[in-house]
Amino acid sequence: MDSGGERYLEMRRRLELYFERRNCLAPDELADETLNRVARRLEEEGSIAADCPAQFCYVIAKFVFQESLRRTNTLVELPPDAPLATAPQVETNEHVLACLDDCLQSLAAADRELIVEYYRGEQRAKIEQRRALAARLGVSTNALTIRACRLREKLERSLKERLSER
Repeated sequence: MDSGGERYLEMRRRLELYFERRNCLAPDELADETLNRVARRLEEEGSIAADCPAQFCYVIAKFVFQESLRRTNTLVELPPDAPLATAPQVETNEHVLACLDDCLQSLAAADRELIVEYYRGEQRAKIEQRRALAARLGVSTNALTIRACRLREKLERSLKERLSER
């Protein structure tokens, strides 16, 4: 068996628990972000100068957690009686969503279905959904995660390009 894949999944599970204990809204996405950053670091530098790879992952997770707190704290909730047409962010948000929709439509149908299904659901339901999706595609959950991460990065690049054209 692929022990590297098992270690990856175990580390991902442990990172999800780390974020769950901190009451994060999307612990699985934060775990994915952490592992993506660790992978980029490995790709850039070839190795990690740490005695324990898990400890390095937790250091990165701490930064990801702090960034998520900053993002959460900067959201402003409109009062229920505020007219949406006068909210300054509505036009911008609609533009971003329209661009994202265009980016999704530019993907192959199978890729579009995969990425939408991958992010569907909340917490435990999302985890079960991903297991079912992996089984339906005949791949491991690790391979599904990698495929989804690559598609997400492709979408992010495409979205940045479209937004910069504005």
